[in-house]
Amino acid sequence: MSRIGKLPVAIPAGVTIDISDDNLVTIKGSKGSLSCQVDKDMKLSLEDGSLTIERPNDQRHTRAMHGTFRAIINNMVEGVSKGYKKELQLVGVGYKATVEGQFLDLNLGYSHNIYMQIPEEVTATAETKKGKDPIVTLESIDKELIGQVAAKIRSLRKIEPYKGKGVRFVGEVIRRKAGKTASK
Repeated sequence: MSRIGKLPVAIPAGVTIDISDDNLVTIKGSKGSLSCQVDKDMKLSLEDGSLTIERPNDQRHTRAMHGTFRAIINNMVEGVSKGYKKELQLVGVGYKATVEGQFLDLNLGYSHNIYMQIPEEVTATAETKKGKDPIVTLESIDKELIGQVAAKIRSLRKIEPYKGKGVRFVGEVIRRKAGKTASK
């Protein structure tokens, strides 16, 4: 039995879940609404403020999807009730970020600025304080989407292990390497 799949998904107050006949799960909360198509073989049951997912057999694919769909639905419930937030730190001399509507303008040390369109489901803000590295904050109700956007921004300038320059998550520990030493 899947350790993740057998756990019930707790539904907080203010969150409603609608399950259609073809296993389309729609979750509505104070922050918005999300929906997911669950495998037709899975049995979803809603009772006493919790949602449980049961699998029909013990085939390899079914066991894998059991825990996956439970985790996806749990992330959707948490997203529509609390939301998700990721903070990226731009470490490097002259690195800047500005947000204009749904466009993120990044200056990451290249000969040109990088303009990136942010999806409408994600809210981006850029904050620059004197003497500190610029911070780009992403907020959304969709955990998968916010992770993809953060990974894309991070891939524009990967962390360099010698000086530690690049785009990183706030609080991320970077493994540094020792540089060359002069021999005499």
